[in-house]
Amino acid sequence: MTAPLSLCVYCGSRDGADPAYAEAAEAVGAAIAERGWRLVYGAGDVGLMGRVARTAQAGGAETFGVIPTHLLQREVGKRDLTTFIVTETMHERKKVMFMNADAVVVLPGGAGSLDELFEVLTWRQLGLHQKPIYLLNVEGYWNKLLELVDHVITSGFAGDDIRGFLTPVDSVDALLTELDRA
Repeated sequence: MTAPLSLCVYCGSRDGADPAYAEAAEAVGAAIAERGWRLVYGAGDVGLMGRVARTAQAGGAETFGVIPTHLLQREVGKRDLTTFIVTETMHERKKVMFMNADAVVVLPGGAGSLDELFEVLTWRQLGLHQKPIYLLNVEGYWNKLLELVDHVITSGFAGDDIRGFLTPVDSVDALLTELDRA
């Protein structure tokens, strides 16, 4: 018997301006639960992070959260998770999250989500992993980022392969279809 999929979700510690972001976060949490997968995420109980986790928990999903000590209060560390790990640094947090996941999904978010995305993208470019990376492009949120990645490629700072390491999807249904294929 194979273990259920562990899905690392990077997303905002805020809800963002468009209600579609919150709806997508809750839909991802519900899908994780419905499919019997495990959520791996930053252990916060605020913003999109909290929405994904609470919805996954409500559906009975296993939840694996990792938070550094300095964010316990700021991100309201969600201590009722299946697994709740406190690290000393952000670097440790990102490593533990990534090492405990089979795939990465990036929902709308800010600088922290971008940091997490670019770290796993760089690791993929360097051949350190083969895990799929999905951008949930809610209402075109990631369009400008994808344009930037294309600009980096056309400017000669990365090969075409880097674009192929990112799989943008426009809906949770499309994300689920891609995950089923992976």
